[in-house]
Amino acid sequence: MKDRFAGYDWKLVAAMATVYFVWGSTYLAIKIAVETIPPLLAAGVRFVIAGGLLYGWSRLRKEAPPRREHWPRLLLMGVLMFLICYSAVFWAEKTVPSGVASVLVAMLPAWVLILEVTVLKTQKLKFSLVAALAAGFVGVALLTEGSTSDSGAVAWLPCMAILLSEISWAVGSILSKKLTLPTSQGINAGGQMLSGGVLLLICSGLFGEWRQLQPVPPAALFAMAYLIVAGSLIAYSAFVWLLGRMSPTKVSSYAYVNPIVALGLGYLMGGEKLGANAIAGAAFVLVSVFLILSQKGSARMDAPVEQAETARAGT
Repeated sequence: MKDRFAGYDWKLVAAMATVYFVWGSTYLAIKIAVETIPPLLAAGVRFVIAGGLLYGWSRLRKEAPPRREHWPRLLLMGVLMFLICYSAVFWAEKTVPSGVASVLVAMLPAWVLILEVTVLKTQKLKFSLVAALAAGFVGVALLTEGSTSDSGAVAWLPCMAILLSEISWAVGSILSKKLTLPTSQGINAGGQMLSGGVLLLICSGLFGEWRQLQPVPPAALFAMAYLIVAGSLIAYSAFVWLLGRMSPTKVSSYAYVNPIVALGLGYLMGGEKLGANAIAGAAFVLVSVFLILSQKGSARMDAPVEQAETARAGT
C-alpha cells in the first residue's frame, strides 16, 4: 500500500483541498456575517484587513512597492473586482441562499468567453461553446426561478445583481492582462484588496450602514475572521502556490467544485432548502463551466484564474 502512494505530492493535494473547501465554504460564512453586519461594511472590513496584511507581508519580504503609475490602475481594479463584485454578492446573500449564490458566481467563465467573442474578438464561437453557454443560461433561469427570499418571493433582483457583478469581474480579469501592474502577486492582490476595501467602507458610510450597526454576535465575528484569514489569506496563498506548479486549467477546477461544497454546506449547516429547480439549475451551470474550461483552444482562462480570489467569494 505504501508503494502505491510513493512519490505522490501530498502538498499539491492539501493545497487543492484548501482551495476547493475553503473558497466553497466562504459563501456560507458571508451568509452568516451579513445576517447582523451591513453587507458593504462587512465586505469593506474583510478586504481592508486582508489586503493590508497581504500587502504588509509582501513588503516585509522586500517585494517592490507599486510605482506611482500603478496606483490608479490598482484603484480601477479595486472598483471592478471588489467594490462592484463583492458589494453585490454580500448584499445578495441577505436573501439568496449561499449555495445558489456560489453557482451564479461560477458563471464567470461564461462571461469571460462572451466578452472575448463579442468585444475582444480573440475567440471564435464554436457549436460546442454555444451549447455550453446555452446550458449555463438555462441553469441561471432555473436557479433564479427556484431561489426565494424569506418572504417567499422570487429573489430575481439579487440573482441579477450577482450576475452583473461577475460581468464586472470578467472585465477586470481581462483588463488585468492589458494593464501594467506590480509584478509581485502579493503586492498586486494586496493593493487591489486595499483599494476596493476602502471604497467599500466609503460607500458603506454614504449608504448609512455605519448607523445601522448593532452589537455583533460571536457567530458573525467568527465568520468575518474566517473570511479574512482562511478565505483571503490561506486559500489565496495556496492558490498562488498551485499556479506555480500546475496548469491553470487544472487549478481552475475550483470553479465547479466550490459550488458543490457551498451547496452541501448550505444544506447541511445553513438550513438552506434545495428544491428541484435549484438542483437542476446548479447541474446545468456546472456542466456549462466544465465544458467551457475543458475546451482545448477555447477562451483562455489564465486571467480569471490568476485573479480568481485575489480571492473569491466567494467570494
